[in-house]
Amino acid sequence: MERIIVGVDVGCRKHRVAVGTPDGRIAEEFNILHEKDGFDRFFQRLDFYRSSFGLPVVVAMEGCNGYASPLDQQVQEYGYTLLNVNNLKLCRFKEIFPSPAKTDAIDARKIVELARLQPLLPQAKKVLQEIHEVPEAHRILKRLTRRRRELVEAKKRIMNRMQKDLQAVSPGLNDLVERKDGSVFLRFLTCRPDLRQLARMRRQGLLKIRGLGEKFADKVQFWQQKAWFSQEVDYVGPMIIEDAQEILHLKERIKALEEQIEQITSQSRLSQVIGSIPGFGLTCTAELTAEIGTIDRFENERSLAFYLGVAPLDKSSGATVGVRPSKHVNTRAKAALVTAVAHHARQVEESARYYHKKRGEGKRHNQAVRSLARHMVRVLWAMIKRDCFYEVRNSEQMERQED
Repeated sequence: MERIIVGVDVGCRKHRVAVGTPDGRIAEEFNILHEKDGFDRFFQRLDFYRSSFGLPVVVAMEGCNGYASPLDQQVQEYGYTLLNVNNLKLCRFKEIFPSPAKTDAIDARKIVELARLQPLLPQAKKVLQEIHEVPEAHRILKRLTRRRRELVEAKKRIMNRMQKDLQAVSPGLNDLVERKDGSVFLRFLTCRPDLRQLARMRRQGLLKIRGLGEKFADKVQFWQQKAWFSQEVDYVGPMIIEDAQEILHLKERIKALEEQIEQITSQSRLSQVIGSIPGFGLTCTAELTAEIGTIDRFENERSLAFYLGVAPLDKSSGATVGVRPSKHVNTRAKAALVTAVAHHARQVEESARYYHKKRGEGKRHNQAVRSLARHMVRVLWAMIKRDCFYEVRNSEQMERQED
C-alpha cells in the first residue's frame, strides 16, 4: 500500500522532520520547535502532502509519551497513523545500514527508510509499533498513578532519613512505635517546636493530639520516664520535625490522589474487569489499567505478558537450555502485577495450589509468583476479550465441571 512516510527525530526543544514519498525520495526536510507555531507548521506540511498525493500519511517518531508529547497526541487527533520507533532497535538498524555520520537529519531519514520496510520485513513490525487511541480516563489514570508513585517514593526516602536521625538523637523515641509513618506518631513529633519538649508533655496535652488515644499516651508516658537525647538534638531535632511535617503533607497529597484515582477507575470498564480479580486492589488495578491503556495494542496474550515483564526470553546455546528476563518491559506495570498476584495467591485456593506447586519444584518465592503472574496474564487476556469478570471456583465446583 502506497503512503507518505514522515520520520520525526525527537529532541528536547526542536524536532527534525523528513518526509518520504512513495517513489522512495525524501521530498522535504525541516526543523520544528516544540511549541504551538512549530506544531502548526508541522500539520500544515502534512495536510499539503496528503492533499497533493491523495495518499494516507504515516508518522513515525521516537519518544512517544515522552519528549514527543503533546505532538504525538495531536498526530492522532488529526487522524494520522502514528508509529512509535524503538530507539534501541533503530540503533541496530543504523548499524546494519550505516551512515557516514550521526546527526538529527540522518536519524530522521533512517526512520523513514525503516518505516518503508515495515510491510516487507516481519521484524520491522516489532521496531515500529502503531500507537492506538487510548481512552481519556486511562490517560488521566496514567498521570495520576505515576504521580502517586513518585510521591510514595519521596515519602519513603524522607522516612528513611528521619528514622536514621531519630535513632541517632533519641533511640527510645525511635522505638516508641514500629511504624514511623503513622499519622499519630508524626503529629506527636510535630506538636512542639523542640523534640525535648515532648518528654515534658502532660497526659492532658497528649490526648489533645488528633488520633492519639489512651494506649499511645501510656507508651509516651512510659518513655518520658527515661527519655534521653544526644547532643545533636540542637541541630538535628529541627530536621526531624521538618521531615515529619513533610511526610504528613505527602500523606495528605497521596490520599487526595487516591480519591481521584478511585473516582476515575470506577468509570473504566477495563479497571472493573481487572479489579474483579481477588487480591487486585485499587492501586494495582489503576496502575495496570493506566499502563496497558488499551488491549488493542497487543497482538496476543504473549505480547501482553512480554510487556508486563512475565514472559522470559529463550537463552539457549548448544546443550545449554535456559531463559533470561527481558529488560524492555514496563517496570511500573510489572511491579503492580507481581504485587497484586502475591495478594491473589493468598485469597484464591486454586492459585495458592499453583504457587505451592512451583515452590515444590524448587523455585524461589519471587520465581513462583512470576510463574503465577504469567498464568494470570492468560486469564486476564481472556477476561478482557470476553468482557467478563473473574469467577472464583472451589474444588467441588471444579470436580463437578470435570465430571
